[in-house]
Amino acid sequence: MKDIYEPGSLTQAIDFHLAHSVGKTPDTASTTDWRLALSRAVRDKLIAPWFEATNRTYAKDRKRVYYLSMEFLLGRILEDAVNNLELEDDAREALAKHGVSFADVVNDEPDAALGNGGLGRLAACFLDSMSCLGIPAYGYGIRYAHGLFRQSFDQGKQVEMAEDWLRHQHNWEFERSECLYDIGFGGEVIETGAQAKWSPSDIVMAQAYDTPVAGWQARWTNTLRLWSAKPKKIFDLDPFNRGEYMQAAAPAVLAETISRVLYPDDSTETGKALRLKQEFFFTSASLQDLLRRFLTHNGDLRALPTKVAIQMNDTHPAIAGPELIRLLSDVHGLSFDDAFDTAQNTLHYTNHTLLPEALEAWDVGLMRSILPRHMQLIERIDDRLGRDVAMSKTGVTPRIVENNVVNMGTLAFTCSRRVNGVSALHTDLMKQTVFSDLHKVYPERILNQTNGVTPRRWLHGCNPGLRDLLNETIGTEWVSDLEQLENIAPLADDPAFRKRFMAIKQDNKRRLADWVAENMNLQISPDAMFDIQIKRIHEYKRQLMNAFETAALANAIRREPDADWTPRVKFFGGKAAPAYVDAKNIIRLINDIAQSINTDPVIGDRLKVVYPPNYNVSLAEMLIPAADLSEQISTAGKEASGTGNMKFALNGAVTIGTLDGANVEICDHVGATNIYIFGMTAAEVQAAREGYVTQDYIDRSPILNEVIEQVRTGFYSPGDPTRHWPVLEKLLRDDYFMVAADFDAYWDAQRRVDGGFANKDAWARMAVLNTALSGWFSSDRTIQGYAKDIWGIDSLAGETE
Repeated sequence: MKDIYEPGSLTQAIDFHLAHSVGKTPDTASTTDWRLALSRAVRDKLIAPWFEATNRTYAKDRKRVYYLSMEFLLGRILEDAVNNLELEDDAREALAKHGVSFADVVNDEPDAALGNGGLGRLAACFLDSMSCLGIPAYGYGIRYAHGLFRQSFDQGKQVEMAEDWLRHQHNWEFERSECLYDIGFGGEVIETGAQAKWSPSDIVMAQAYDTPVAGWQARWTNTLRLWSAKPKKIFDLDPFNRGEYMQAAAPAVLAETISRVLYPDDSTETGKALRLKQEFFFTSASLQDLLRRFLTHNGDLRALPTKVAIQMNDTHPAIAGPELIRLLSDVHGLSFDDAFDTAQNTLHYTNHTLLPEALEAWDVGLMRSILPRHMQLIERIDDRLGRDVAMSKTGVTPRIVENNVVNMGTLAFTCSRRVNGVSALHTDLMKQTVFSDLHKVYPERILNQTNGVTPRRWLHGCNPGLRDLLNETIGTEWVSDLEQLENIAPLADDPAFRKRFMAIKQDNKRRLADWVAENMNLQISPDAMFDIQIKRIHEYKRQLMNAFETAALANAIRREPDADWTPRVKFFGGKAAPAYVDAKNIIRLINDIAQSINTDPVIGDRLKVVYPPNYNVSLAEMLIPAADLSEQISTAGKEASGTGNMKFALNGAVTIGTLDGANVEICDHVGATNIYIFGMTAAEVQAAREGYVTQDYIDRSPILNEVIEQVRTGFYSPGDPTRHWPVLEKLLRDDYFMVAADFDAYWDAQRRVDGGFANKDAWARMAVLNTALSGWFSSDRTIQGYAKDIWGIDSLAGETE
């Protein structure tokens, strides 16, 4: 550890790796070469604390967390590692000696394309916090070769292209060629008495790649282990010799398909099969790996819950229940009941959604064809659930298998010791809605752990101006104890502090405006309000309502261009799933509205709309510190928590939002006068569903009606008047997410925002208080809750040998 801070050591390490790892001299090195050399030099600094953490965990014989997630949306690793190791000044100085820009080098790194949105970003924040707190842990996922698609726009339409984040060597990982596990699919189950043996027809191998995940100041370093699919038989020589070259390579191609793309299009049967294989692939490899590790130091597998806590991040790893039971019973000889009890006391499940379509369900026939032994075990687990239901005398009838479908949420719940929601409202609604029957049978199983975000990346790293102001004002301990931000709350009434705070915001806005000018050829004013909605495109998140309000505001400006308008720049960012046609239609409408507004000379600089393509973590790190207004406008009762809302508030943005997800808790913490709440509550949404008619709400709102008519007549699609009819048809047929019902309340709230932003002192006070009072939303606090209430694990970071 000590060598991290020795002057000159980083300079020497960079020069060494440029020559010996990259094979370049300073005169011939490109920006990418310098990035690879710096990455290797910084990674070297993680090795000692990484080994130390592992050795201490073994020496103390301590329990570990295994976090299973389909996504880990890491973003760029280099700058984050430099910040966690407090090496930024050293890195800048070392590169400057060669006339190289530190900013250029860190910006050269591609985002690791291992996630889609909040689910994967939460997993990354949790890894950071587990390392920061010294919680022994492994993250387990898939090393996607291409990950989520790269988004571009063609005449406003989303176009998906393969991501190439692994085009250059990924310098943060260690390939573990010796760490291989067989993963089977298909085949048959051979039963001999009480014993069953699964004989798969197809086998691929899971190979491990390890990335060290350093906590703050590298006091503790955990591991992210990602699995890559490899063929059991690399190459078939016989067909090659017959000139059948494609057939010869077929085993490798089919195996590697499993770890090629995140969330393959599952609108086809082959797509569904691939997705189920992906989920089983990484779950089985992870369970085999952790059992091997456990058995190295322990004999009785029934003691597994005392040394292992497995957290399933959403339903993607829900197959962990039957797979762990299979491994314990079929492979290691435990009885079914012992295997079930052991698995249930080891597994825990985080639910992230109340949307029924997001609680995965697999056709029984598909499950039986791909995982025949697991289908048998699922039926036995279902029988056990049935016995518990009967004993509960509650009169409810939850089932895992019903209507020829395997309900993975019910499976995950049944196989888990604890099930948690991710905000107070979400957890209450889980008990009332999707898991109401199971909650009656198991009333102690559901608990809440409100999400959080890591302050290391989402303030200290992405907002250096604010970081420096906080360090100067309250010291540096806030980085690992975020609630110390409350110490700046009294300074919200200090004009000098407010001025410095807002000057930093203005600098961040200039940086974003420069990026927009350079990358999108659009001039925007940093003096305008930056109003930002960035998240995956989904109907419940209501980007459509934001688009309609943007169009309505443009109409109002055209009618009265000389009125005293508060200038705005509206930012949208996010991707739609390739098969999600309705979401892709909304993207095209937003882009057409943007084109109309941005080229209208009457509107001018009073309103601009920006939709940067390929929204990712790195873009978020630029957008969030520059935001004045944070759009968190989901239909009440549909957003489980949100973490973008926390990042915005932490960086001094004011929220406009519904009482949904963690907005409720943000309102409680920052105060109702420092947030703009509008719209129906979750209870009111439910009540409004009875007899809901979209057209009735449109007829009551002249403002919305005008926009609807413009869309219908092709105002935003000249030459193609019917282009956006599918959006209107869906809205009028099934406005399930209450866009029309909440529109007028949203419009009125936005006009209150206009007045609030015009009062610069009052707005600055709100901005300061949002930062000061958001410390509770640290993922460190969240992980402390998981460790105490779910995992039963203590920190090892502060313990001595």
